[in-house]
Formats: sequence, C-alpha cells, structure tokens
Amino acid sequence: MNLTEQVLHVLDGALHLQGRAASFTRETPLLGALPELDSMAVLALLTGLENHFGVTFSDDEIHGSVFATVGSLSDLVEQARARQAT
Repeated sequence: MNLTEQVLHVLDGALHLQGRAASFTRETPLLGALPELDSMAVLALLTGLENHFGVTFSDDEIHGSVFATVGSLSDLVEQARARQAT
C-alpha cells in the first residue's frame, strides 16, 4: 500500500466514510467538499495520521490548504516522514 492509499485508509476511518475513500484520488477535494470533515474530524484525522505513520505535526504546518485535497494531505505526511527520518 503506497502512502496515499494509507492516508486514504486513515481518512476513511477517522471520518467514518465506510469505504467511500477507496475511490478518492490525489485530486479529490476534501475541505468544503466532505461534510464529515468538520473541526472535530480534523483533530481525529491528524491524530490518526500521527499514530499510523509515527510522525508529529507542528502547529505551523497545519493550515486550511493542507486539507484542500487528498494530495495536499498526503504531501503533509510525506514531509513529516522525511523530516523525522533525518
């Protein structure tokens, strides 16, 4: 499973999408397009991503554009993994 697929798996679980995320691509819009993605779901999603990937996100990394698409969310995880690998 590649990184984006893993992000989709966490997204599906955190937002209780019941498998809908399986059809999402990197271009799929999130914030404003998924009613399930509210402020509480953002916290659950970030916690789920941190736990799944063993990373931490700093406050300055978290802003609205991170949640624009599946790709932007995957990029956040990829950057966190790279930063922690060094």
